[in-house]
This record gives sequence, C-alpha cells and structure tokens, in this order.
Amino acid sequence: MTPEKFSSDILQRLFVAVEEDDIIDQNAVLPESIDLYCTEENIQRCYALCLQFWEEGCHRQTLLHLVLKQLKGVPLSDQERMQYKYIRARYKHLRFALRLYRKNHYSGLLFSKTTVFLGHFQDGFRNGNRHLITTYGKRLRIYLSRPIWMLVHYSLRHSPLETQTGFIAYCQSQIRTLQALIAKPKLTGSEFHDMRKIISQQVSYYDTLRSLDPDNQDARLISRFLATINGLMGNRHDEMVADDMKMKVPYEEPCVLDSSIRERIERFLAHYPL
Repeated sequence: MTPEKFSSDILQRLFVAVEEDDIIDQNAVLPESIDLYCTEENIQRCYALCLQFWEEGCHRQTLLHLVLKQLKGVPLSDQERMQYKYIRARYKHLRFALRLYRKNHYSGLLFSKTTVFLGHFQDGFRNGNRHLITTYGKRLRIYLSRPIWMLVHYSLRHSPLETQTGFIAYCQSQIRTLQALIAKPKLTGSEFHDMRKIISQQVSYYDTLRSLDPDNQDARLISRFLATINGLMGNRHDEMVADDMKMKVPYEEPCVLDSSIRERIERFLAHYPL
C-alpha cells in the first residue's frame, strides 16, 4: 500500500479538528440533513490521511521515553504531558479510522491494546495512581519495543479497505447500537463508555472530512455538534473514573444519562438516515 501524501496545511487542519473534538459548544447545531454518501476514493483518502497523521506525530522512542520516565517515578513536565496527550490523540484517531475504513472494521489486537494501555497509563499519572502507572507502563514498554512496532506498522500499511456499501452499512449499524443504548433508562459504566466510543468514532470521521475539504460546511457542523456531545461525555467519564478510584461510586453502577447529553444524542439520531 502506497497511500497518498497530504500537505502540511491539511495535516494542520486535522490537528486542529482533533484538538476540538471534545470542546463543548452549547450553540452547536446540525445541518438540515446528514448525507451518508462516501465514495471508495474518499474512504481511501480518509484512511491515508489518518495514517499519515499518526506516522508523522507518533515516534516510538519519544513515547517510550515518556513512559519510562514515569515508571522511574519522575513526573512529566507540563510540556511532556501535552506531548503525551497529542501522541495518544493520534493513536485514538487512527484506531477509529481502522474501525471505520478497514474491511473487517477491526483495529488489530496490538494497535488496539497499545491505545487502551496509553489511556489507562494517562489515567494513572493524572490521578496519581502508582498501581496504574506501574501496570500499564510495563505493558507499554513491551508493546513499544521495536519488533512489535515494526509488525504493527506493517499491518497498518497493508489494510484492505471497505467498499462504499460496506462503509455505510457499518456506520448505520453503529447508530442502531447507539439507539439501543440510549433507550435504556440507566447505563452501566461500560455501556456509557460504549456509547461514547460510537460518538467519538463519528466525530473522527467528520473531523477527517472537514480537514480534507474545508469548504464542506455540513461536515464541520456535524463535527462540532458531535464534539460537544463527546466533550460532555468525556467530562462525565472522568468523574466516573475518579469516583471509582476513590471508591465513592463503583464504575459499573447503573446511572441515569445526563439530560444535556441525552437530548443532543436524540437530536443526532433524529437526523441520521437509517
């Protein structure tokens, strides 16, 4: 696979979009309709951009250095924390791309595990939890070893991509899952997290579209609307994780979904063509 190479301007637009993908805008609105049409050429370009975004911003030795520093008990500086945040954001964006555009809609065991470990490791140093830092830092040290890195990189460049019909069907299946989840009066932590993953994945798609075509106003509107939901859910998830760590409220205890989140998700579902 020899993916298309994109300009620094397009990559910068994607960087800005990803930075905004959890920023809350109370005035965000949806376009009158959501068009699911996406050519196979667009699918290929979306994946190629996400792959280049990851390749140019995720350097194995840099990330490994940040992990090892924490394992030694040395706190990261504010600049290093921001560097870690940006690297993790690129991992997450590519993981969504793999699920969206890959033929099997699977991000791969090694890449997926690395992304998950990066999240738990970040939870650890954000909350001062030494157990999380040690557990996931040791795992990341293995997953960021050169042989595994090369194997993962090879698989990323040799990924059969989805057809136009398959891509639309997959997106619609995700939205149906979202419908089923929101129909429940209360959600467990895992169900809440599953719901947020669907929202985040959709945000990533429209972030990529608006980066490739800055004149696509519908993509920008949908991106910003979903980013608001993503931000609200992210804030709530941070509270759930913190409460669980402090043993105040178990993560899996069913809770009612906040009305501000529910209303926006229901509005999005009402616009989505199924």
